[in-house]
Amino acid sequence: MSEKIEVVKQWIEKADHDLGTGQVTFLYLPQYYDTIAFHCQQAAEKYLKGFLIFLNIPFKKQHSLNYLLGLLSEKIEISNELYDNASELENFAVEIRYPDTTVNLSNDEIRQAFKIAKQIRAFVLLQMNLTIDYVDVKKE
Repeated sequence: MSEKIEVVKQWIEKADHDLGTGQVTFLYLPQYYDTIAFHCQQAAEKYLKGFLIFLNIPFKKQHSLNYLLGLLSEKIEISNELYDNASELENFAVEIRYPDTTVNLSNDEIRQAFKIAKQIRAFVLLQMNLTIDYVDVKKE
């Protein structure tokens, strides 16, 4: 396996950790919606950055999912649906983590954030023709 693929897999696995952390938090501390939404955004960001590395597209240290999709769109087609969904997560980047930012989200909005992060994961893995297992967190 190439060194680049190993690096890409590390980005995907790190993103999976963010997604899993969000899921565990949602199960046991659902009132921490800001933290949960942040982890969904971070997962999506890392999935996209892993894909950019795969395509040899340099990127700046930014948290904007639309910026990352814009870079990808220079080499592949990005659907309007993916842009729209990424825009939903866009506001959950680093700024949400500070006390002067108030965000109130419903359980449905949190579930949508998970759905979008998983959609982005599936999209990048399909584009890269990679299979990396992910264990969904479920309450037993």
